[in-house]
Amino acid sequence: MERWPALELASTIRHDGEGGVADDLATTHGTTRWILARADLLADCLPAGGITADEDLRAEITELRRAVRTLFARAVGPAPPSPADVRRLMPADQALAHLNAVAAREPVVPQLDWPQEDAPRARLLSAQDDAEARLLAALARAAIDFLSGPQRERLRACTAPRCVRYFVKSHGRQEWCKPSCGNRARAARHYRRRHVTTGHDPASS
Repeated sequence: MERWPALELASTIRHDGEGGVADDLATTHGTTRWILARADLLADCLPAGGITADEDLRAEITELRRAVRTLFARAVGPAPPSPADVRRLMPADQALAHLNAVAAREPVVPQLDWPQEDAPRARLLSAQDDAEARLLAALARAAIDFLSGPQRERLRACTAPRCVRYFVKSHGRQEWCKPSCGNRARAARHYRRRHVTTGHDPASS
């Protein structure tokens, strides 16, 4: 399954399984755990020993996430954004400026590698010595690549009750981010239909 760092960053705000919203980046420990769990996606920008998030880095990543989720909300319009974003969104022009400014913290030069027996591969050389700046810039570039690529047209906000995730549609009829959300949405629809048929409004109970 294809993975996108920008989507995984946005998905650090998620349904907690108990009717609320969880934030995987709420603490420095959680932020460090999230970064290290994505070492394969971030291998080119992480130092050999990994990285330990302090409060400044945690705050920078969460602000970048806010910009990304703002632009995701714009991308899915005119459909509604994730309900988690209703009171958190930046103005879109501010989100764009922030994303581009973070990406610019690491000037990079593209290089082409072409081993004798393998296919050519592009890589980016950086003169940035600060590991945190490299990480933030890499996450911002990943968001730029995502939002400027074909997957943006397939981005959706999950409409299942209590879900706050964005997802990329993998087939034409997909409405929810995962099967459990589909089950919950169908159960909610059935519940509403049953009470409309019996003339009982569950909201009035």
